[in-house]
Amino acid sequence: MDQKLAKGYRSGVAARLAGLPVETLRVWERRYGVSDTGRSPQGQRLYSAEQVHRLGLLKRVVDQGHAIGTVATMDIEELAALAGVLPSAGMQPLKLAVVGSALAQRLSAARTAPLLDIMRVSPQLSDAATALNGVHADVLLIEAPEMTADALPRIQALRRTVTAKAAVVLYRFCDSATVRRLREHGCLVARAPSDAAEVAVLCNTALTGAALPPAPPSKPATPRRLSDEELATLAAASTSINCECPRHLADILMMLSSFERYSAQCANRNATDAAMHEDLARSAGHARILMEDALERLAYAEGLPMPAR
Repeated sequence: MDQKLAKGYRSGVAARLAGLPVETLRVWERRYGVSDTGRSPQGQRLYSAEQVHRLGLLKRVVDQGHAIGTVATMDIEELAALAGVLPSAGMQPLKLAVVGSALAQRLSAARTAPLLDIMRVSPQLSDAATALNGVHADVLLIEAPEMTADALPRIQALRRTVTAKAAVVLYRFCDSATVRRLREHGCLVARAPSDAAEVAVLCNTALTGAALPPAPPSKPATPRRLSDEELATLAAASTSINCECPRHLADILMMLSSFERYSAQCANRNATDAAMHEDLARSAGHARILMEDALERLAYAEGLPMPAR
C-alpha cells in the first residue's frame, strides 16, 4: 500500500485537499472536534483519505449555510445526504479518462482511496480529442505541466468529446488568469501533487461537486425601479420608529446599481472576460431587485411615499 495512504495526511495537506484554509481546519478541530485523527510519532494529526473526504463534505454543507456546530459530528452518509451528493461516491472505483502518460503510469502503480479505474489514456493534450473520443468516464483528468492560455480551447474541445461528470486539470506552472478561466468553465484546477493518493482525493472532490461554484443567474435583471434622485428622497424621509433603514437601503441600492453599470462597461481582454463581467453585472442586478423589493416593503410598512411607476 502507498506509504502516505497508510500513514495519513498532515493537517496542511488534508486541508488543501478538502478545499479548506488550514486555519479554519484548526479552529474546527479545537472548537468542534470535527475529526478523530491519529497522530504521527512527532504528535502531528494524521488524516485518512476517508477523513479528508468527510472534511470536504463538511466544507460543502457549511458553504450551503449550515452552522459548523450543528454538523461537526455527522458521519459521511449524513453529510452526503445533507450536501445532496451520493454517499457512495468516495467508496466506488472512479472511472478516469487520463491525459498524460506519466500521470497514468503513476496512478496505475498505486493503490488509492477511492480506487481509480483508468479507462483510456492519451499521452498528450494535443492528440487527446482523437485518442479519447467516445470514452465514458466519471472524471476527465488532464495533466498539462506547463499550462498556457493556448490550452483552453483544446480542453474545451476535449470536454465535448469525452463524456465525463467532472474535469480535473493538474499543472506545475500556469498563470493565474488561465487557472481562473478553467475554473469558470467548471474544472477543478490544482498544482499537480506528487502523490497518487492526493490525485484520487482531488478526483473524488470534483465528482461530488464540492469544489464547483454555484451557477450564475440565467436571466437578465429587470431595469431599475428607482433612480438615484428617488432613492435620495426616500432616504431623507422619516419613519414612525425613527430608524435609519431607508437611508441604508437607499445607499446599498445606489452602490449595487453603480456596480451593475460598472461591470457591464468593464474592459474585456477576450470572450471569457466578457462572459465573466456579464455574469457579475447580471448578479448585481438580481441583488438589486431583492433590495428594491425590501425597500418597497419597508416603505409600505412605514407609510413612506413610493414614486409612481
